Amino acid sequence: MNTNPLLDFSGLPRFDDVRPEHVTPAIEALLAEAEAAVKVAETVAPISWDSFVTPLDDATERLYRAWGQVSHLQSVVNTPELREVYNANLPKLSRFGSAVSQNPALYAQYKALAASAEAATYDEVRAKVLANALRDFRLGGAELDDADKARFAELQEELSGLQAKFSQNVLDATDAFALYVDNESELSGLPADVITSAHAAAQKDGREGWKLTLQMPCYLPVLTYADNRALREQLYHANAVRASEFGDAALDNSGNIDRILAVRGELAALLGFENYGEYSIATKMASDAAQVLGFLRDLAARAKPYAQRDRAELEAFARDELGLDDLQAWDLSYVGEKLKQARYSYSEQEVKQYFTEPKVLAGLFGVIERLYGLKVQPDSAPVWHPDVRFYRLMDADGALVGQFYMDLYAREGKRGGAWMDDCRNRRVTAAGVQTPLVYLVCNFGRGSDGKPATFSHDEVTTLFHEMGHGLHQLLTRIGELAVAGINGVEWDAVELPSQFMENFCWEWDQVQGMTSHVSTGAKLPRELFDKMLAAKNYQSGMFTVRQLEFGLFDMLLHSQYQPQQESVLQLLERVRGEVAVNFPPEWNRFPHQFSHIFAGGYAAGYYSYKWAEVLSADAYAAFEEAPEQLQATGARFRAEVLSRGGSRSAADNFRAFRGRDPQIDALLRHNGMAA
Repeated sequence: MNTNPLLDFSGLPRFDDVRPEHVTPAIEALLAEAEAAVKVAETVAPISWDSFVTPLDDATERLYRAWGQVSHLQSVVNTPELREVYNANLPKLSRFGSAVSQNPALYAQYKALAASAEAATYDEVRAKVLANALRDFRLGGAELDDADKARFAELQEELSGLQAKFSQNVLDATDAFALYVDNESELSGLPADVITSAHAAAQKDGREGWKLTLQMPCYLPVLTYADNRALREQLYHANAVRASEFGDAALDNSGNIDRILAVRGELAALLGFENYGEYSIATKMASDAAQVLGFLRDLAARAKPYAQRDRAELEAFARDELGLDDLQAWDLSYVGEKLKQARYSYSEQEVKQYFTEPKVLAGLFGVIERLYGLKVQPDSAPVWHPDVRFYRLMDADGALVGQFYMDLYAREGKRGGAWMDDCRNRRVTAAGVQTPLVYLVCNFGRGSDGKPATFSHDEVTTLFHEMGHGLHQLLTRIGELAVAGINGVEWDAVELPSQFMENFCWEWDQVQGMTSHVSTGAKLPRELFDKMLAAKNYQSGMFTVRQLEFGLFDMLLHSQYQPQQESVLQLLERVRGEVAVNFPPEWNRFPHQFSHIFAGGYAAGYYSYKWAEVLSADAYAAFEEAPEQLQATGARFRAEVLSRGGSRSAADNFRAFRGRDPQIDALLRHNGMAA
């Protein structure tokens, strides 16, 4: 056991040493340690923070840090062996979590601590930890009778397994598809770097020609640029039916969706909630499902006229300029790009040549320095793949603030999308300050032929978005694990720092500084940037109602869905009838891949993207209103929002920064939908 890297907490994780055979021994040892700490905590007296909370945090932090490394690895370097041990140990973690959240002796101890004289002296951080703990015991089933507690624990364990299986099915279905093209003329319109990568992928498989996949660096360019309509349709179809009844039965998520919804409904009912939506909202900024649905529908009423105009323009252009009388789902990105080129005289592919990876990263790190006086410096650490880079974040006085991994490229065995996760949270202990450590993961294309990777402007924005999440975690000044970083932050406010960072991708001084043409080294011309700016809100109406479609579907699914009366797909069609302007084919199985709500943390919470966008747009408006006070405003944003973590409510954080409640005006203005 002394050689098990998952049990080594002396420094940075030893990702290069972790093997599947390390997982079970480490998790079982750490579970035993955590269970022993819980046993002691049940009867410790006299009760105090140091005698009760701190020892519990010590033991459970070690367990969840080790498990976090395992979970991360199965997301970024998934192998059959790793998946097997992950799935075998996941129920153990679920059982432990359920047992703790329902433990009557622990609940009684927390209540005793809350009633103690010591608790009256706590600062707002410890007071919030205590209040959250009591709330979470209630939401975890601590007040249920023994039979219901047992059932609640069974359901939680089943749900964790179902969610993991849903995500794994999507990954496997994505990786399973490959289309080999023998004639390069079929790839007409595709960017040169995509064709080069496709040829290299075929060669790697020992094949001639070009290999097309459903990985985003291949799939999106095909849908956007391929002149071959049949090719676009073929990839669109393959992508749209992933993990459904139209493919490998072993990867079909149909049954998982039904069971996940049933389990969530039963969990909520056991706790006395009308539905899972209300249970989910109990820990969010929003007051109830009705408020969320009202918010989404109000925004839809404002956005839909713009979306209808966007759709009409696409149809007219497709008909008049491209000879397409029947605009299909696999035509939307292609026609949209052609219309953008015609209207604004530039293409995304043209812009992409300027955003070279080294310049983009330097620009991102420059924004962090300008806003907060911090420096990002290269660092070294054991990593899980040669692509991964590691950095340290230093304060103006030279003190270490935190460190982060950056894993930018798509590859087989890596979950799609982009995300931030914490590896180690900030904590103040008797031994000193434990600095935060985070992962930033994307799925971009890599460079080829000795040239650096180039990013589309959307990908640059994605990188800034994830760095915003990272900064929320890295810049916390809170010393208690339960409310440091994003811990304890209401889920519908968690996107505020990430969406806020996206705004800097639209500032000329910033954008110019992070461009260098991949072939010539020239900076992005101002004329081209002005065209990008003019096109910024291109199809924003369509994009907005698409996000509202997802949010409404999610909340209705978790608050009003009646499986006896309609299917999941019928509910989605009903939502589309209310807000959408684009309607995919009947065989599209989007829900089967909707990992955000069926495998991630966004169940009855997808609305958070738009909810938090109101906050982020209004927060950025403070910088727009006083451009000459950038550092002062940045310091205030860091102090009142980023550094606070979950130690006080997101509403209080926002009011402390902005001096008032959030307003929707800035969001509508930024999206070109102001009256």
